[in-house]
Amino acid sequence: MLIYPHINPIAIQIGPLKIHWYGLMYLLAFTIGWILADYRARKPQYHWSREQITDLIFYVAMGVIIGGRIGYMIFYDLPGFIYQPWVLFKIWEGGMSFHGGLIGVMLTVWLWGRKNNKKFWEVGDFITPIAPIGLAAGRIGNFLGGELWGKLTHVPWGMIYPQAGPLPRHPSEIYEFFLEGILLFIILWIYSSKPRPRTAVSGLFLLGYGCARCFCEFFRQPDPQYGYFAFGWLTMGQLLSFPMIIIGGIILYWAYTHEK
Repeated sequence: MLIYPHINPIAIQIGPLKIHWYGLMYLLAFTIGWILADYRARKPQYHWSREQITDLIFYVAMGVIIGGRIGYMIFYDLPGFIYQPWVLFKIWEGGMSFHGGLIGVMLTVWLWGRKNNKKFWEVGDFITPIAPIGLAAGRIGNFLGGELWGKLTHVPWGMIYPQAGPLPRHPSEIYEFFLEGILLFIILWIYSSKPRPRTAVSGLFLLGYGCARCFCEFFRQPDPQYGYFAFGWLTMGQLLSFPMIIIGGIILYWAYTHEK
């Protein structure tokens, strides 16, 4: 069995200013995302300027942060949000939702596309191969923050989280880091390295993330405010991810059946 290392979730503190590891992971993700986007933009099918890429990453960052926070309050803490709406701004207390961030990014991508005369799916296919890097960084942030641990387990790599009790648990943040982050990035990066029908890359991202998240939810401790919704295993994360699998599959099918 492994013991969760004692990690201070606050990476840097200067007087009252506290910078958490989770925030630094976001900064790292956006930096790497900008580098990879700048690399992709130089390919013949794009020829986007560096200024456009910088602007796009800013729009995406706003979509992730604002959408992720609003999504968390709606999907995971709606009663508290209704009772105290101002908790929306207490981002230092944690609470971000991938699915909310996805909706936020879709909106900001649409806005950026209108501003730069780019079609929504053109931008979506451009940015989705990079998205898993942000997911990977976020899961490392979860691990460093000692949160979102998994269910009880007897596997040799089970980890004892002191804040979760004396029994070993699945390090589900690491599972998600590899599946939603590294593996999905490799698949999408290789797949998008060759010309694909419009919407195909975006559809594969939705399908791939939905499958990875649903699988990882079987090892992750369910949200305490909800537990399981049905069957002794259905979680909020799966409820939000199943539609992604369906929609992603439909988009991928449509891309190839309507290819010109």
